[in-house]
Amino acid sequence: MSVHVSPIREPLVTGHKTYHQITEDLVSPTEKMPNLSWVIGFIISLTLLTFGLFCIFWTIWVGIGTWDLNRTIGWGWDITNFVWWIGIGHAGTLISAILLLFRQKWRTGVNRAAEAMTIFAVICAAIFPGIHVGRAWVVFYFFPYPNTRGPIWPNFNSPLLWDVFAISTYFTVSLLFWYTGLVPDFATVRDRAKGLRNKIYNTLSFGWKGSAKHWQRWESLSLVLAGLATPLVLSVHTIVSFDFATSVIPGWHTTIFPPYFVAGAIFSGFAMVLTLMLVTRKVLNLEDYITIEHIESMNKVILLTGTIVGIAYLTELFIAWYSQYPYEQFAFFNRAVGPYWWSYFGMMFCNVITPQLFWKKSWRRNITLTFFLSILINIGMWFERFVIIATTLARDYLPSSWSYYSPTWVEIGIFVGTIGIFFTLYLLFTRVAPVVAIAEIKAILKSSGDQYVGKNATHHDEH
Repeated sequence: MSVHVSPIREPLVTGHKTYHQITEDLVSPTEKMPNLSWVIGFIISLTLLTFGLFCIFWTIWVGIGTWDLNRTIGWGWDITNFVWWIGIGHAGTLISAILLLFRQKWRTGVNRAAEAMTIFAVICAAIFPGIHVGRAWVVFYFFPYPNTRGPIWPNFNSPLLWDVFAISTYFTVSLLFWYTGLVPDFATVRDRAKGLRNKIYNTLSFGWKGSAKHWQRWESLSLVLAGLATPLVLSVHTIVSFDFATSVIPGWHTTIFPPYFVAGAIFSGFAMVLTLMLVTRKVLNLEDYITIEHIESMNKVILLTGTIVGIAYLTELFIAWYSQYPYEQFAFFNRAVGPYWWSYFGMMFCNVITPQLFWKKSWRRNITLTFFLSILINIGMWFERFVIIATTLARDYLPSSWSYYSPTWVEIGIFVGTIGIFFTLYLLFTRVAPVVAIAEIKAILKSSGDQYVGKNATHHDEH
């Protein structure tokens, strides 16, 4: 009689770590002087940030005319970047909240950095609507306020106003969720620190003592916030898609946009998490905590969401053909063979073809290939947003209104500046907090035994 033995999973923590070794490995980057790689990256990021701030100042000082927006293209490079950054911010909440609720242990190596990435990406995204209004001092019209000044400025039927509600709620819940996870680790750093540093981390950890009551409340709060954050994963990019879908513009007025945007956001978000984590694990020597198993699991999600995005592209083409609506058909014909054909085929190659390489297990576990494809996917998702916005608006109903949009140096500078802001914040984060959640890594070590931490692993107390 044959006995079926289930295969043992690859370890999520390698190197037969003890509790003390885990604390040393994950806290020491916040205590030691940064290495040369970190310093070079920080100088580059700070340079890009400075140039971006100059371009924002230039836009406000000179006027919105410094951007190449014209008769038909009122949304250009900046709104493309806004949607792109919001998409990148999606993976953090998904990894943290949904995978926590489903008890997926592979999230523990990457969830902390993914949550931080969410916060920083939303900050970068929020810059664009604020400066797109042209006159920065009227940005308060975005927000609902009592009708005490005559006509109501905010249109409560507008998805642009609901963007404000959705994104601000998303940012708040994500920030609380991220900080809640940091509290026990701040206490660990505090216990190793002295003087002013000890006082600062004691304040950040809210006097955490690690008692059973503290842990019980911490776990309860984490689950509550995860439950709140889960619907936000779907709602935020759904509402962003309504900015387009509620219009009557051919190529935008379609009901597939909400699920298509959500899948695309998760797709690009996971790609950015991979890009960051592959660099982080190398620079901070975290190969034992961000393992091949983590990378393969994330590549599986990228394969799934990339396939959904590909199906959405084909569905759009089919609906345009099947509708027999000439303007809709022209919109998609123009995307493929019009003056912006390069962005359409770049989008198709990066988002539909390249993720299919991950069907092969050895390629899912190949670090160099994964890093290269993660960058390609984010380029492809930027192309997607550009195709939706610029190519659609460049060809209006009247040929006399047709134009060709290309960004000015100011627009490019602002986008480059947001990349600088993102990486500056992320690099600073790696210096003040453990990039990998210490408590959750130790929980894997405690609860999962040989299945997750490797055979014959020994467990010792930190003391």
